[in-house]
Amino acid sequence: MARQFSWISLADEPPEPWDLRTVGWTMLPDEGGTVPLLLDGRDGTAPAIPETPRRRVAVLGVDSPARRGELLTSGFGEVLAADIDLAELAARVARMADNAARLPREMQAGPVTLDLFHRDGRVEDRWLGLHPREFALLWHLAETTGQAVTRADLLMAVWRLRHDPGTNSLEVHVSRLRTKLNAAGVAGLIETAPEGGYKLKG
Repeated sequence: MARQFSWISLADEPPEPWDLRTVGWTMLPDEGGTVPLLLDGRDGTAPAIPETPRRRVAVLGVDSPARRGELLTSGFGEVLAADIDLAELAARVARMADNAARLPREMQAGPVTLDLFHRDGRVEDRWLGLHPREFALLWHLAETTGQAVTRADLLMAVWRLRHDPGTNSLEVHVSRLRTKLNAAGVAGLIETAPEGGYKLKG
């Protein structure tokens, strides 16, 4: 099976120790598809990947174990130190790509088709223009259609928070999501559960 990757950095070319082309891979421009992405993380800034599922991104050059843990927790497929061996890098990126390929690319939320790679939902041919967290909320609710999802579960799944910060951020995002669904003719899809939390109308 042909192996392909894309490179994200201010530099046009990956440094030689990370260049998978030397072990037979092909480098392609990132066009929002399913090709795994290698991201240069040596500057220490938080990678901003608004449109791409983080599970297909390998962040390289992160030497701090604590920082690697943070980035893995935030959803990146791999986070590796700068001195990663090229053969090990190739094996890890190949496994990451294989795992991502087995994940569902679309999910139905009532009449809304959720597209994982566009990180958006559409009703027929109309895209909703979802914010990343709005998309994550709707995806998570769609996984358990008809069942209530607690506030704590949503905060953990979407915000990666293990505690309730006491803000109304969840309610604000649900309100905005409902407004976009209403505009697309899908009113009432997200219900407030009597026991707390939210559920997708079954």
